[in-house]
Amino acid sequence: MTPTASPTASSTESPPAASRRARRRDRTVYLRSHPLLFALLCATRHRPVLRLGRTLLVHDPDAYRHALTRIPLERTAPGTTGGAAARLTGGSLLFDQDGDDHRAARRALATDLAAPALPRLRPLWQAVLAERVPALATGTLELVDLAEELAGTTAAALTGASAPPRQLARAAREAAAATARDHLPGPRRRSRTSAHAAAEAAARLTALLPDPQDAMLAVAAVNTTVAALPRAAAWCADARLWPAVDDTTAPALAAELLRLTAPSPLLPRAAAEDATLAGHPVQAGDRLILVARHAARAHHRTPPEDPAATQAVFGTGAHACPGAALARTQLADTLLALAPHHPHVTRARADRHAALPGYAHLTLRAGGR
Repeated sequence: MTPTASPTASSTESPPAASRRARRRDRTVYLRSHPLLFALLCATRHRPVLRLGRTLLVHDPDAYRHALTRIPLERTAPGTTGGAAARLTGGSLLFDQDGDDHRAARRALATDLAAPALPRLRPLWQAVLAERVPALATGTLELVDLAEELAGTTAAALTGASAPPRQLARAAREAAAATARDHLPGPRRRSRTSAHAAAEAAARLTALLPDPQDAMLAVAAVNTTVAALPRAAAWCADARLWPAVDDTTAPALAAELLRLTAPSPLLPRAAAEDATLAGHPVQAGDRLILVARHAARAHHRTPPEDPAATQAVFGTGAHACPGAALARTQLADTLLALAPHHPHVTRARADRHAALPGYAHLTLRAGGR
């Protein structure tokens, strides 16, 4: 077994050349969709924490966890996920509470997304897979298109939206792309034109939702899914992992692929109080760009023994993403649906406009056994 293969895939060893091809294609997604950001992360990754003005780039896994668990964070500061959510909803956040009310809202969402909720949600995306994947038997399958429908179906169930799933997914992707600039390191210059476009995209999304506060939930559910599923499938195809995918191996393989691809490579946050991080002073208001990709050791081929690396792509501590179980199960089901066809990639084009590194098109065709 090569290092890029899942620990559960030892029965079918992936040739080193195939593993390198998988990593090379996935790296190309970053290089073409977010070239400046990827270059910055590569150039600074050997520095555990690096200050750039009022911004700290945090690469070190221990510092990453410390920032999320030990430093008080400002939830709605500009340039953070919470700040983007505030703009999407006109200032009304999904977690727009303090103290006990805030914790209660998070617990309610965790209940909606956690493992006990899967029996309600899983049949919905499995129905999409059952309808769309058989196209591989006689032709090709556009996986970005499939991922968008699957993500929209799930987001509609989570938010209670009655809009067509594809319409909801498109609106969530456009809203995320329009607000993505605030998440990136460096100065944030927003022109009136870009601000107007972002406001219009947000309005189109919230108009589809029963409760505008659910806008960020829809954005997160859709964009991470559309980024993650095609990249994971391309990795499996290039690394020749399909023969090892079965009911037993799929869950662990899904978790490992999410670590390797790190669909949300950055967690933008802001310090609410003065603190110290890996020996660096942090002032209230400083931006913390937490590099989940490096905390997860996604740039390393060898699967780490520390389970914290696998969890890092979802954050950690009290503010970890509550949708981790859903994401892993959804990806595992997608791999199981695709695996019997042993698909290979016939066309791949990175999306230069999406909020997260991903594909604009990824076409699969059934391969030989």
